Amino acid sequence: MANAPFNVMIVGQAGRLQYEALLFAASLRRCSPGFTGRLLVAVPQPGPLWDKDAGIRNQDVLQALADLDAEILPFESQVFGAAYPYGNKIEALLALPEGEPFVFFDTDTLITGELAEVPFDFSRPSASLRVEGTWPKPTLYGPGYAGIWRALYDRFGLDFQSSLDISQPDEYWKRYLYFNAGFFYGACPQAFGKRFLDFAQSVRNDPPPELVGQSLDPWLDQVVLPLVIHSFGGGRDALPAGYLDGGVSCHYRLFPLLYARESDRVVEVLHEVAAPNRIKKVLKGYEPIKRMVYQGRGEKVRALFDRENLPRREQAIRNRIKSEGFWMR
Repeated sequence: MANAPFNVMIVGQAGRLQYEALLFAASLRRCSPGFTGRLLVAVPQPGPLWDKDAGIRNQDVLQALADLDAEILPFESQVFGAAYPYGNKIEALLALPEGEPFVFFDTDTLITGELAEVPFDFSRPSASLRVEGTWPKPTLYGPGYAGIWRALYDRFGLDFQSSLDISQPDEYWKRYLYFNAGFFYGACPQAFGKRFLDFAQSVRNDPPPELVGQSLDPWLDQVVLPLVIHSFGGGRDALPAGYLDGGVSCHYRLFPLLYARESDRVVEVLHEVAAPNRIKKVLKGYEPIKRMVYQGRGEKVRALFDRENLPRREQAIRNRIKSEGFWMR
């Protein structure tokens, strides 16, 4: 399934995500003219698992997305909803067309190059390796990384040993398959989504004893994602480096962090796609974009840091921005 046509999915909701979705769509259209698939903005529908309507009701946002040939894809929240909104990316997969390869991106992503040139092999799924060792956090009395991860692989009848990166030392987090869920892809969203949902419910509702003391909120999607990818024959080496989270996409996460640490190319794309008046008038409705992009606060944040010599820990970057009074989210 290498070089197969594919669709792109993001999740859009009221509030921050609808504005990020618009920026994502604008960057995709500007930087990837060769992409011929559908851009699907999955939107949760009202229901008992939402205490308020999470859908996009801003008509200016909806029109701007339509102008960029983005399709709204309604989906029902049957399992997660407001209690675990990260579960939207799992449940939304079940609304995508069966059998059509897909790439999911978090909305806080910019496309900065030609997505059609990324050498996806959809028969071997993978996900973002721009990740820190956020989970698990082994306790003093054990089990360690190996014991925790082995218990999860055993739960679903998966081969734990073949998932390991044996170039990394035992009990070091990088030895164990772990992804950021900022992007992932696969051959069939229905098959991928069903397994993702089944695994996530199993771990959430009946965690193995080895997970005692481990937090699953907000980490549940990232705990289960490696298991799903491994079960479909994918892994950390399925996608050549340098494309996603590289020259073709940037998962910036928050606008102050984008200005602090991302490349000049990412900032250039952000400013280019936010410049047209028809988009600007919509994006100004979101305060962080208004302040950071249009009123110059982002450039002030950028001046605080040397991209060639950034603090090793993200928290140090955040603290510096906060101390200068520029933090927004």
